[in-house]
Amino acid sequence: MTASDALRAAAALLGDRARADVAIGPMTTYRVGGPAALFVRVEDESDLAALAAAVRATGVATLAVGRGSNLLVADRGFDGVAFTLGDAFAEITHQGPLVTAGAAASLPVVARRTVSWGLTGFEWAVGVPGSIGGAVRMNAGGHGADMAASLARVRVVDLTAGEDGIVPASALDLRYRGSSIGAASLVVWAELALAPGDRAAGEAEISEIVQWRRANQPGGQNAGSVFTNPPGDSAGRVVDAAGCKGLRHGTAEVSAKHANFIQADEGGSADDVWALMGEVRARVHARTGIDLVPETCLVGFDS
Repeated sequence: MTASDALRAAAALLGDRARADVAIGPMTTYRVGGPAALFVRVEDESDLAALAAAVRATGVATLAVGRGSNLLVADRGFDGVAFTLGDAFAEITHQGPLVTAGAAASLPVVARRTVSWGLTGFEWAVGVPGSIGGAVRMNAGGHGADMAASLARVRVVDLTAGEDGIVPASALDLRYRGSSIGAASLVVWAELALAPGDRAAGEAEISEIVQWRRANQPGGQNAGSVFTNPPGDSAGRVVDAAGCKGLRHGTAEVSAKHANFIQADEGGSADDVWALMGEVRARVHARTGIDLVPETCLVGFDS
């Protein structure tokens, strides 16, 4: 079955759950990029089962958009089924120090909620504008901690194989900005093992993290850190040392505030961001021999 045949078959199976040619670039924090051939908003378990059945039957490519905070979609778009999870998958509950958060739950919301419950261990996440699902997949982190530090187990649905099960964190190969969770697998919820803490101290830590982020990182249209840190070094430092701060390509510019951020102009081009990433990588490699690895998930671009 060709990619076009798979799309047509998936559209027929999904029926009115799917919409065609939906702009997903604006759903990302870069707010640039093209459309998805098909788009599904998964509102409940029935929608999730229908999506999994369509993918399993057709083999169509899938893309979890989430909060779009670590995603750059090419201007030509994504030739598959993009989807996002609805509010039913954003619930946050706890039993003592064990917190269960739906994949669509916002990391800053989970951080603040856990502190309000007198728990500690997730304050770092207040400065990461992503969702629980994406954070598990990439083992997101910051301020000396990451998901692996508190993750106990997750529910994962393999959209291709149709498998649906609860997996311990120890089986996920969590590593620096990565895991064994593949592109066709969807995190549905995650359980965090936190510790009793002092609410006032937690709120003070959250305030400090927010203030630090505002002082040291740019706002606007970006997706946070562009490249992972090289071993024993900082991506921002090596990009700055290569003279790339303020470097511009079309509608994209390396931030003058933090060299590991790229800003997209309003109404700009995702392809310009991608081209600028390539220019930065080339300059850093020429100067230092370091081959920077993108942290951003790149969709629809040539290799």
